[in-house]
Amino acid sequence: MEEPKIAAKVPKMVTLEPGTHYWCACGKSSNQPFCDGSHKGTEFTPIALHIEEKKDAWLCQCKHSKNKPYCDGTHRDL
Repeated sequence: MEEPKIAAKVPKMVTLEPGTHYWCACGKSSNQPFCDGSHKGTEFTPIALHIEEKKDAWLCQCKHSKNKPYCDGTHRDL
């Protein structure tokens, strides 16, 4: 099983507008924490976030959270 690249060992606070956003699961995107298609050719698939109302969120950038795409503090142990 391929391990994701750790993009950063800190979460990123983002304001999500209504709509669909794609969280990068592979860690290779140059548009962290969002997908830019860099996962192509890997076993990773981005996670779709369907947002109904504008909201702030702390998104995982270490890619090892147990609550993907949201940060759960796992980065502290990496």
